[in-house]
Amino acid sequence: MSPSLNEPVLSPAAHVVRRYDPDRFFASLFAAPDRRESLMLLYALNHELVRAREVASTPIVALIRLQWWREVVEGVEKRHELATPLGAALKAGQLDREGLLALIEAREADTEESFPDSLTLWHYLEQTAGQVAVLAGQILGAGKQEQVRLRRLGAVYGLAGVVHGVCAHAAQGRVLVPVAELHAAGLEPEALTSAPHEAGNIAAGPLQALATEGQRRLRLCRGRVGRGWMAAALPAVLARRDLARPIFGSINPSQRGLGDRLAVLMAALSGRI
Repeated sequence: MSPSLNEPVLSPAAHVVRRYDPDRFFASLFAAPDRRESLMLLYALNHELVRAREVASTPIVALIRLQWWREVVEGVEKRHELATPLGAALKAGQLDREGLLALIEAREADTEESFPDSLTLWHYLEQTAGQVAVLAGQILGAGKQEQVRLRRLGAVYGLAGVVHGVCAHAAQGRVLVPVAELHAAGLEPEALTSAPHEAGNIAAGPLQALATEGQRRLRLCRGRVGRGWMAAALPAVLARRDLARPIFGSINPSQRGLGDRLAVLMAALSGRI
């Protein structure tokens, strides 16, 4: 299955995803056409949940924004370009209400400024980016066993975002590199937040350790993928490439090169991650 060459008329949700989550947008083009809009609603909601902390002046404001979306998912009708179609999709059974509520709850961890250790970080990744991959798989018909694999693949994609988002996070006053790993390297989180543009270089050792662990976990998940739910797994192809790049904090998904897109295309055509 390959993307349509025709330029579609994008929905508001798809516009959001194409602009702010281009990796998942490109991957979704390999999904069955009748499932793409549900994917776009999922990914657009995820963007709003991530954005809740990024644009909030305080953690409390972020929690208020998350509560607004929780109410939408619970069934409260609100006039909004995303909330309205999201509510309709939920009523039609196109999205998993309980799964979305679990995702919103997991995003409350974004109000914390750091993670104490790698186990806590991986749990967070499995419940956020991993949960997004699971929900995408549900939309595409993935079974329970496949969803377990998708959670792992999604978590590694989330890890790539941590590794290469280290500078942006530090500029927000957040350090997602586990504190225990920083301490082992003789660093404090303040070393990153006080020099956010250099955070990738400052924490190069701990970041490399995270990248290596992510690569190990990806190898355990490699193999054939069902074509029906392939689109939910494809972001892991980009994670593999990103984790192999030596300069941390340098990846901008909106500026993907031809090599990245070809890697995704080849994975989709071969049916292997």
